[in-house]
Amino acid sequence: MTEDPTRATARPGSPLHGSVGPADPHADPATDPAMRPVRMPEPEGPTVPTPTGGSGPADNQAQRPVVTRTRTGGLWTGLILSSVVLLFLLIFILQNNAPVQIKFLVWTGTLPTGVALLLAAIAGLLLVAIPGGLRILQLRRAAQRGGRRTV
Repeated sequence: MTEDPTRATARPGSPLHGSVGPADPHADPATDPAMRPVRMPEPEGPTVPTPTGGSGPADNQAQRPVVTRTRTGGLWTGLILSSVVLLFLLIFILQNNAPVQIKFLVWTGTLPTGVALLLAAIAGLLLVAIPGGLRILQLRRAAQRGGRRTV
């Protein structure tokens, strides 16, 4: 007789087809562990943390809400960093107060070295900030025009 591949096959240790009961009719499941039915462990319910009753630092940390970054916090950080930079600038200007003669095109003048360098830094900043700001305005206008066309 040929075996049908679609037919269920017997598991190892289980009785063959057509046999009834254990191979030994006198075998007792209480004394033979192989005859005991396999019990799957029951899943436990959800674990719930139990309060410890103490008010230690670990309990306070667990109850504190998580604080996210805010615009106000960013503003304060920016103000603090700006004040530190201004303090360093002031120290730089006060330490470099030797007069230096400045010539620019037809103008001639005398300024402290720190002030002259500060004015040069401000001029460089404006050379970068003005074209950058104009480009941002140009992009905003283009985005607004693009938004009107789709509506």
